Amino acid sequence: MSKKKLHAPDLSYLNLGENNAVKYQLSPMELIDEALLNKEGELASSGALAVDTGKFTGRSPKDRFIVNDDITESTVWWGEVNIKISPANFDQLFAKITSYLIDKKIYVRDASACADPDYSISIRVVTETAYQNLFANNLFLRPEIDDLGSTPEWTIIAAPGFLADPMSDGTRQENFSIINFTKKIILIGGSGYTGEIKKGIFSVLNFILPIYRNTLSMHCSANVGNDGDTAIFFGLSGTGKTTLSADPERGLIGDDEHGWGNDSVFNFEGGCYAKCVDLTEEKEPQIYKAIKFGALLENINFFNNTKEVDFSNIQKTENTRVAYPIDFIDNAIVPSIASVPKNIFFLTADAFGVLPPISRLNVEQAMFHFMSGYTAKVAGTEAGINEPQLTFSACFGKAFLPLHPSKYAALLGEKMKAHKVNVWLVNTGWSGGPYGVGKRMKLSYTRAMISAALNGNLDHHHYKMHHVFKLMIPLHCPNVPDEILDPSKTWSSQEEYFLKAYELANAFADNFKQFEQPKVSKLHQEELKAC
Repeated sequence: MSKKKLHAPDLSYLNLGENNAVKYQLSPMELIDEALLNKEGELASSGALAVDTGKFTGRSPKDRFIVNDDITESTVWWGEVNIKISPANFDQLFAKITSYLIDKKIYVRDASACADPDYSISIRVVTETAYQNLFANNLFLRPEIDDLGSTPEWTIIAAPGFLADPMSDGTRQENFSIINFTKKIILIGGSGYTGEIKKGIFSVLNFILPIYRNTLSMHCSANVGNDGDTAIFFGLSGTGKTTLSADPERGLIGDDEHGWGNDSVFNFEGGCYAKCVDLTEEKEPQIYKAIKFGALLENINFFNNTKEVDFSNIQKTENTRVAYPIDFIDNAIVPSIASVPKNIFFLTADAFGVLPPISRLNVEQAMFHFMSGYTAKVAGTEAGINEPQLTFSACFGKAFLPLHPSKYAALLGEKMKAHKVNVWLVNTGWSGGPYGVGKRMKLSYTRAMISAALNGNLDHHHYKMHHVFKLMIPLHCPNVPDEILDPSKTWSSQEEYFLKAYELANAFADNFKQFEQPKVSKLHQEELKAC
């Protein structure tokens, strides 16, 4: 059966289309052919398209702006995360970036976000390169042909070859990502890193859903068991969020961005964007097998004189990535919707080796750890880090929150109480000592603890309270040695353990002061009280 002829949509609202060679809604195969023709990348031995994203191999959070106007002035959490830019500067950059693209070949894709149709938004992605459009195909939801072509709710323009003039355009440097909630346009320039595209829409949903739909937007992965029990995994980069949700015994709802509505948890996306560093088929078989024709590899290195990927090579960046449609995972749930969660896991990679490998939280503790969003960066993960560094990211996604964290915390607390959700803090980091002395928690142990929580094997009364953190620690867990469950017993020196534990506890307390009076507005104080 021949492919239905698709006509390029009207792009006049973007000042584009008339003079452009518009490549509209190309298939993955066509986009890969275009990328190879444009010399944007090459095929790996697996069949995946491998590209380098240029100067930027990760997001540039200091160059992310939100237009300050009537919609955002009193609602956005302005500061180091959400940086103001004027409507005039946006209009100037919009005119410049569309002028830059006016006579170029462009790739246009219509897509959507939010798998639950009650919350869906339509998106048009206009990209300068074919690989960026392949990314949009893989990461966003792919509508039926009959749903294509109409003017979308939101438009993204991504032109890595366009550079801003900071002196006249109001940016910090030549690259930028700007969200305009009034015009419903996202402009991305000067960076070929595709994560800017996906996180732009994530930020949009983090604004729209809590304010207008009373829906909690979450930086988390989610899966569901055979009995329909949904589990949510919160965690910052490197804590195992993607790895632990990719469970062959459970259906994958999604690996990164979700909404919790009135009676459902739903994926925002139609794909996964997984880290590749040290990836092996043995450790992460589902992700490894998803790297095939149609997938997009970013900033990887090949073994010498081959097209076989060396996943341990981080010469370009530790942030090597693969983007693929969710149905590349065998047990993916499509459409990616499930019931409200029964279990929530907060994942942290504690490089100080003092947090228990698993503990059960009451509502108050859950809200505290949600607002804290703790993990630790270790030596080698970023330039200049020579010893473990504490990292606190509110709601496990501070960089993507247009609203004050208390708004999301209040929604989470409200939903936890209403649905009586079990909440667990899981340390995927170090045991037996801090980074450099102790060892990383075995993935098999972490999986066993999560499985026990999911199947009810930790639903007993054999717990004890941690002396410092006041967390409830199970005394026994199937397939995990008892001594592993109490972190103090894994250290050679009890005194050193408790000194380090109190050090971390004090850091938690210091970080939380930002959410207390008088720094938090009266409105946000009331939201926190509701938790």
